[in-house]
Amino acid sequence: MSEAISTWSTLASRNAALRFIDVNLRGAGQVIFQNNPLTGLFFIAAIAWGAYTGGHLDIIIGALVALVIATTTAIALEADETSLSQGMFGFNGILVGAAVPTVLADGAGMWFILVIGAAVSTVVMLAVSKVMKTWEAPALTFPFVLTTWFLVLAAYSFGQLPIASMGPPALPQAVTTGASPEALSAWGVVEAWLKGPAQVFLINNPISGVLILIGLIVSSPWSAFFAAVGAAVALAVSLGLGASLSDVTAGLYGFSPVLTAVALGCVFYTPSLRGAAFALLGTIFTVIVQGALDAGIAPAGIPTFTAPFVFVTWLFLLPKADLQPHPHAPIKGGILDKKAKS
Repeated sequence: MSEAISTWSTLASRNAALRFIDVNLRGAGQVIFQNNPLTGLFFIAAIAWGAYTGGHLDIIIGALVALVIATTTAIALEADETSLSQGMFGFNGILVGAAVPTVLADGAGMWFILVIGAAVSTVVMLAVSKVMKTWEAPALTFPFVLTTWFLVLAAYSFGQLPIASMGPPALPQAVTTGASPEALSAWGVVEAWLKGPAQVFLINNPISGVLILIGLIVSSPWSAFFAAVGAAVALAVSLGLGASLSDVTAGLYGFSPVLTAVALGCVFYTPSLRGAAFALLGTIFTVIVQGALDAGIAPAGIPTFTAPFVFVTWLFLLPKADLQPHPHAPIKGGILDKKAKS
């Protein structure tokens, strides 16, 4: 597999068209921290399958259009060449492209703000990265979250942006009938678990979750492991705390914990026993923050997107000194590693 990737990279370096495709595929893979074009291809396949089975092909079209626009914008702005070649300006764009058609109805207005949002996500990525550099922290998916919050909130002000699956704004209310493990069959548990990784791309489909895990395996078995465990932990905690059963079975408590688990477990810290415990704590806290933000932004009538992952991961990274936001790579000799080796 590594030889095939190496051959592809060599070909891409010699051909401008292949290089552009390579950068975009890596951009898709970077949604879950993978600088690997084959992983990106699996992620795109996961979105395509979910969009096809759900009868919303505009989601995969939007994801691809936004990915290309975000990358092209980075090229036009003469962004850092190393970051660009690793796909660091595409992953927020593809998420914008998947999110906008998910929550807004198809139409000219929706496509207009999708295109604008995709380009703006690159500008926001540059801006947030510059700000967070002060604290030596990565931008993560915050450019996607911030950009898309503005895009979908605008739907409440413009008549040409009809809402498909968002809101309505309402004061938060306590869940009266929470989820319980007994309410799910064995397959229901597996299905809910697999939907966790799939919902990273706003896809409610277990097969898409399988494709995402396969994409992680071909790039980083550690990432696949932490993603799978993160989804399982999120499922157990959300069930144990009595979250809404419909939200649990749709994987809506799983996607941010998946990202947190991978980020803390093997991307920004080298895998170790202490690191795994640290990642577990962060993953559990992400489930709690997910519930808190769901209630907190209910009056605005917009989704949280990956905000719980962003906020928790920042909190768990900021105390550490040796961060490495670009490129995504394990930290060598970090605090956790030093203690683990001593």
